[in-house]
Amino acid sequence: MNHYHFLDSKRKDPGKALAEERVKNFKEIYSAFNETESKDQAARCIDCGIPYCKWSCPVVNHIPEWLKLVAKGDIIKAAELSNETNSLPEICGRVCPQDRLCEGACTLNAEYGAVSIGNIEKYISDTAFSLGWEPKKATKWHLDKLVSIIGAGPAGLAAADYLSRSGIPVKVYDRYAEIGGLLSYGIPNFKLEKEIVLRRRKILEKQGVEFILNTEVDKNLFSEIYENSSAVFLALGTYKARSTDFDLKSSKNIFLALDYLISRIEMSFDFKAGKTRSEIQEKLLGKDVVILGGGDTAMDCARTALRDGAKSVKCLYRRDLANIPGSRREIENAIEEGLEFIWNTQVTGIENNAEKLILSTVETELQIGSSKRMIPVNKIGSEKTLACDYVIVAYGFNPSPADWFTDFGIQTDASGKVLVSKDKETQFQTANPKIFAGGDMVRGSDLVVTAIYEGRNAAEAIKRKLLTIYL
Repeated sequence: MNHYHFLDSKRKDPGKALAEERVKNFKEIYSAFNETESKDQAARCIDCGIPYCKWSCPVVNHIPEWLKLVAKGDIIKAAELSNETNSLPEICGRVCPQDRLCEGACTLNAEYGAVSIGNIEKYISDTAFSLGWEPKKATKWHLDKLVSIIGAGPAGLAAADYLSRSGIPVKVYDRYAEIGGLLSYGIPNFKLEKEIVLRRRKILEKQGVEFILNTEVDKNLFSEIYENSSAVFLALGTYKARSTDFDLKSSKNIFLALDYLISRIEMSFDFKAGKTRSEIQEKLLGKDVVILGGGDTAMDCARTALRDGAKSVKCLYRRDLANIPGSRREIENAIEEGLEFIWNTQVTGIENNAEKLILSTVETELQIGSSKRMIPVNKIGSEKTLACDYVIVAYGFNPSPADWFTDFGIQTDASGKVLVSKDKETQFQTANPKIFAGGDMVRGSDLVVTAIYEGRNAAEAIKRKLLTIYL
């Protein structure tokens, strides 16, 4: 392997559709590497000895190892290695903020440009699947004890993948008509086309995972599930919008981010929630839209509104660019597509007059606080107003504990996050030893890859417990 290939070959990303063209549709905006490009970019890895890329990845992917395999053209072995640590690598390659994780930690990043890890990760699985490869599955069920999973988002799918490939029967329940959680019903198609999620469903079903969809798990159904399962894993995510200082119900022209995104996802399957595309497009077409928030969900809303034909889309954020939580790649894409940022601005109220929404705002200045992030403080005398037609609130999400949690001894903190053991022997176990929990409902809203990590680790803890009891 030529450890100096990075000097001859610069970092390269796949082609990206022009902004003026991509806002006309909901297709993924990035093209894919071909074989030659993938080999070339993978060969830029210098095998630096201390793989910072690997240790900055929540699932601790074997990144240098599968980069070597891609450089040699051994895609099948690369896929096997990639799927060994990550249950959804083809999805993480598309939606992970690699600039903050693996690529941000790449030794070459500062001077020569990081290895294109995310795009190669996507290439590995997509190519292997196209060649007919599938992850290895259990040759037999090692236990006749069923594990039930509530929630088919990233954490639930990762747990189902790990358990089924370990020879443990799994049933997964979800209220939506398809698997994926926010992968399917929150992340827009221009970042993740839903055929990718549907393909993973088929793979999991071949592994023996049984999905019970379009099913709301209430107290009665959970009682039945609980009685018929050797263990239950809760992976319900975070769907409750964070509170604001103004009345969200003051106008029908104020949308919550998730309500808006669910209503606008272009799916290849039917779903229950939300308005139709034509209704939303008719409302936003030619209108002035304001997005509140600075995370990736806010960028998803902004870019969707631009595709809905909004006349203008502005994002009001109370910090500056250096302190915004969203992925730099997504911010860049949003700006290219027409999003305008108004930095250091806090909305303090919204009024509805006859024609417009009137936002009361105040400028902020950043001060060093006790946390790692800069604290925005309102500047006295900087009050202004801003008129628009629609507001989409993307301040993030909190868990929404089920009303039956206490009946089963499931404890939560003041914010609604489920409390689980951090002990190595009982990791991810709730106060009820038969019930485990993980993902966003335990740690709060976080990355897809973090939910996958917790789902896999919780599944490992469940497997360890079941093998101890039944074998």
